[in-house]
Amino acid sequence: MMGHELAEINLGQQSVHKETSKEVISIENLNVFRNGTQILKDVDLRINSGDYVGIVGPNGGGKTTLLMALLGNLARKSGTIKLFGTDIQKFTDWHRIAYVSQDAINFDNSFPVTVRELVSLGRLGRGRPGRRFKKEDWDKVEEVLEFMGLTGMARKRVGQLSGGQKQRVFIAKALVRSPELLLLDEPVAGVDAQNQEQFHKLLSVLNSQKGTTILLVSHDLAVVFCRMSKVVCVNRDVHSSELTPDLDPESFLRQGYGEHFHFVFHKHDCEADFSKQEVTINGGLK
Repeated sequence: MMGHELAEINLGQQSVHKETSKEVISIENLNVFRNGTQILKDVDLRINSGDYVGIVGPNGGGKTTLLMALLGNLARKSGTIKLFGTDIQKFTDWHRIAYVSQDAINFDNSFPVTVRELVSLGRLGRGRPGRRFKKEDWDKVEEVLEFMGLTGMARKRVGQLSGGQKQRVFIAKALVRSPELLLLDEPVAGVDAQNQEQFHKLLSVLNSQKGTTILLVSHDLAVVFCRMSKVVCVNRDVHSSELTPDLDPESFLRQGYGEHFHFVFHKHDCEADFSKQEVTINGGLK
C-alpha cells in the first residue's frame, strides 16, 4: 500500500479507521513561563495517531502545564504547537479532543445532576452551550453509558457514586463526542486500587480497539512501562521515547528525575496485555 497505511478497528457495531503514521501533536521549541518562572524549556515532541502515552516526572515539573498548553489554555513565550497538522492558533476542531482534569472526581455531591445528564453535557463542546439535543445526541449518550458500564446507574445522582464510578462518568462525558485525542491528568488520584485496575483495562481497550490516542499523566511508573507505547518525562525539559524492549527505564527516567533516581523494573513482572484481552467493567464493556 502506498502512502499512509490504514488499519480498521472494530468495536461492536463501530468501525474506526486509524491512520497509523499521522501526527496528532507536533511541538517545536516550546517555551512556557508561569508567574515569571520558566516551566517548559525548548520542548520538541511528536505524538502519532494511536499512541498511548504516559507522561511522568517529579511534582512541579510541568506535566499539567504541558497539557494546558496543548489545550490552548496557556500563553507561549515562543515555539509552535500543531494539533492534527494545524497550528493551535488556527485550530477550531476542538470536538476532536477531550480532557479530564485531576480534580474531576472532586464533585459537589449536593449538586442535583444525574449520571445521564452530566454525560450528555459532553455533547455540547466549545462554543455550543444551550443548543437543543437531537435524537443522535441521546443515542450517543446511551451508547457511551453502556460502553462504560453505567447504564444501570444512569438515573442516579453523581454525588451518590463512589470515586471509581465518578471517574468512569467523567471519562464517559469526555468520550460522548467521540474524541480522537484524550488527555487525562492523573485520572486515578483518589481512586481505590481495584478501580484503578479496571480503569487501566478500559483505557487499553479504548486505545487498541477504538484507536483513541491517549496522553495520561501518571505517577505509577510500572503502569506506564507495562501498558503504554510511549513515555514522556517532564521536568522543565521534556524527553520522550518509544517503549521498546531495548529501552533502559532507569537511564531514561534519570534524564528527568536526576542521577540519584533508582527504578527497578522487569518487563516480565508486567501483568497481561489488556489490549489483547476481553475486558468486562460491571458488565458494560467486553
